[in-house]
Amino acid sequence: MHSVKPPSSTCSCRANTTQPPALWTPGMPTRKRTPKGRFTIAAKHHITIAEIYETELVDIEKAIAHYEQSADYYKGEESNSSANKCLLKVAAYAAQLEQYQKAIEIFEQIGANTMDNPLLKYSAKDYFFKAALCHFIVDELNAKLALEKYEEMFPAFTDSRECKLLKKLLEAHEEQNSEAYTEAVKEFDSISRLDQWLTTMLLRIKKSIQGDGEGDGDLK
Repeated sequence: MHSVKPPSSTCSCRANTTQPPALWTPGMPTRKRTPKGRFTIAAKHHITIAEIYETELVDIEKAIAHYEQSADYYKGEESNSSANKCLLKVAAYAAQLEQYQKAIEIFEQIGANTMDNPLLKYSAKDYFFKAALCHFIVDELNAKLALEKYEEMFPAFTDSRECKLLKKLLEAHEEQNSEAYTEAVKEFDSISRLDQWLTTMLLRIKKSIQGDGEGDGDLK
């Protein structure tokens, strides 16, 4: 359950020969030395490198580093939307690598930054949901406290399906009721299909329920 599954399959013929673009050198310019207006170009180079590490060289740690650098360059151009897309990649991979605190900080930051934006606030519930799942994997109490904080920060979160699911999962976990946990997940999935990342996180939580540590870890 802890393996990282980068998108698409690896082409071995290219994996042995592909080298990151020339920007990836020990002497590559830092953000301070990059003239304003060229941050976007540098950011795109780092995304290209990150994607190579994701799909061909299969080195997720280095992919994370380049997505972080890309986000930093985008911020230099005040392209916050593009920066957030890179940071969300970082958060997703960090969680898969069990770097939960790093993932939580990013999801919470982006959630807080988008919840007051009329065009983006709908997405805030997804970021708080993912942050809460990361908390949940670490500790049930952490998840409860985080959920209370998110509801206070973003009242609209309370009525979301994600928030209601979290409350059902917390109750099932507290009661060590694996069947109730699974049923809550199935009900949510019947309306909003779970992607691979959410499925992985939910399975990690489920395995912490007594008596569910064996088997194939199915959510169905």
